[in-house]
Amino acid sequence: MIDYDLVIIGGTSAGRYAALTATSLQARVALVEPLSNSQDLSTAGKESIDLGLRYSQALSETGRFAQDISHQQFGIHWETANSQMPVELQFDGVMKWAEGIVANLSEINSIDVLAARGVDVIFGNGEFVAKPSLAFAVSGRKLRSLCYLLACPTLATIPNIEGLTAAGYFTSETIGQLVKQQKLPQSLAVIGSDPSGVEVAQTFTRLGVAVTMVVKGAHILTKEDREAAGLVQAVMEAEGVRILTATEVTQARVIDDKKWIQAGDLAIEAEEIFLAAGRQPNFQALNLEATGIKFNNQRLILNDKLQTTNPSIYAIGDVAGGYPFPHIAHCEAVVAVKNALFLPMFQIDYRGIPWAIFSDPQLARVGLTQAQARRRFGDDMIVSREYFKQIEKAQMSGNTTGFCKIVGRRNGEILGATIVGPHAAELIHVIALAVRQGMKVDAIAELPYIWPTFSEIMGQTATAWQLQRFRSNTFMRNLWENLFHWRRYWKK
Repeated sequence: MIDYDLVIIGGTSAGRYAALTATSLQARVALVEPLSNSQDLSTAGKESIDLGLRYSQALSETGRFAQDISHQQFGIHWETANSQMPVELQFDGVMKWAEGIVANLSEINSIDVLAARGVDVIFGNGEFVAKPSLAFAVSGRKLRSLCYLLACPTLATIPNIEGLTAAGYFTSETIGQLVKQQKLPQSLAVIGSDPSGVEVAQTFTRLGVAVTMVVKGAHILTKEDREAAGLVQAVMEAEGVRILTATEVTQARVIDDKKWIQAGDLAIEAEEIFLAAGRQPNFQALNLEATGIKFNNQRLILNDKLQTTNPSIYAIGDVAGGYPFPHIAHCEAVVAVKNALFLPMFQIDYRGIPWAIFSDPQLARVGLTQAQARRRFGDDMIVSREYFKQIEKAQMSGNTTGFCKIVGRRNGEILGATIVGPHAAELIHVIALAVRQGMKVDAIAELPYIWPTFSEIMGQTATAWQLQRFRSNTFMRNLWENLFHWRRYWKK
């Protein structure tokens, strides 16, 4: 007998979102949560990437506020005895605020909410069994279902650095512990440059910590548009983040109660170490080999329906690879749940899913970068770029750093867009919607934008794209020029 329509192996916000999506379709759903997510543990005793992201974002807002009030602009000047430090940072107050925010966010889609919506929540660590029929065994039960969904958390990638484990480090999961210490560390070494590392480095610098970031690549955020990543890096360095590029950390040690890392030829002292070297799957305990699931470079092999090589098992979220952004996992959840409950006919399309990195300035993107589009489409593309300094709202607010870039084929198809600047994470949604609906660059250009707003930059960039396309078309330019000449001539 089949017990459930869908069994979700969770432990992430994506798993809970998938469970709620399935129950809203009247399916019978079981959600298996790890013991570490049990209600018997307080928020302080839990570690997860979701909690880490919430702490990171809450602290980012604190750092951004501290940066804003330290600037003397709009003709306003602080009248204080100590002009070098107009505001004194009370970090214990910051932590109380952050913990309150995280606690409130944890109530959204909590276990109580899931249970009230009809989800059968089971705590325990289980594994797949293939005989006599496919099932998931957990807490002395065998859960049988028509389909299964993997939405389990990944682990931080731990670089092979001599002495790193003995020295100790923090990751995205444990950043809450880092900020709960009695006082901020005086110095912090960030190894790697994935989005969490960039955000943590800039935030802690703004809170008065001496931060050194060590990256293997030629610049930070190597998956993003090089020009945009370069601008973010320049701003971070201007704020005081020390960034060592094309450098590898080979050793970590504790000498006289102080932590040291060997970065290239440099020995760097750091009170604490934060790892931002990416994520890796954690499937060892699930016995996936018994199900016939296959891997490629330790990643699950998935089709565009989010099925594994076992058609009864789907996967979403971090385990599917890419950036660990919750909204992308939620989009995958909708597709996977519908395929699992009905017919596997729905496909995931990442082209129209935007994402953002909450550095300052923010970096947001949808679709292809300029370099990716060039490799795929060659000369059949046009790139336009406009700067925030040309936007009246940006001038009024004093936020003029950044630009908007649109990459499109000559027929107007939008291949991608990158925005780096104020409110980029909000602005990118308009272009993402255009991509998802198959609209062309003309639709972005023709939309009337409220004045004065930051969104005007998208209209200006799209208009610049149209003008660039027109100027590159010699035939049309000559045609219009001759037409207007003929009209002027016959008006005499």
